[in-house]
Amino acid sequence: MISRAYKSSGFSMIEVLVSLLIIVVGVLGMVGLQSKAIPYTQNSVQRNTAIMLADDLIELLRSHPDCNSSTCSKAPGTAFPVTTGACVPTPTAINDQLACWAGQASNALPGAGALLLKSFYICWSTVPGDVANCGSGKEIEIQLAWTVKQASDCMDANDSTSTTCTYKVRTRL
Repeated sequence: MISRAYKSSGFSMIEVLVSLLIIVVGVLGMVGLQSKAIPYTQNSVQRNTAIMLADDLIELLRSHPDCNSSTCSKAPGTAFPVTTGACVPTPTAINDQLACWAGQASNALPGAGALLLKSFYICWSTVPGDVANCGSGKEIEIQLAWTVKQASDCMDANDSTSTTCTYKVRTRL
């Protein structure tokens, strides 16, 4: 009776290998999730930065009562104003404030400096997305852009082949 209890106690080699296989599959699954989480986190941080920059721009435009489609707009393909002085303290002229904001956006979003001309815009329009007719309307549409390393890192639903991500917001001042 003692020898039978001695033989049945403990684990066999097959049981150890099966439990090791289950642990390895679980760890590999967690590694796969981690590799997917990094691009999502980076996209979230960049998108939040773009949201804060757009909010800053909207508040900047709201703070100027004389701001309209001719004084506070930037069509795609046109340049932001160039500042004539320092950004600290905050300048009083709207063009200088827009120039300072563009510099801030260029520093905050990756690759935004190269995209300021063609991908950023401040468009007054009546129809969402109608950037060809900027300057007519009471609503303002703002687009910001930044670059990512791979097209799959950009979580935009519009284009899955571009390494340029965009954020658009539309509001009435």
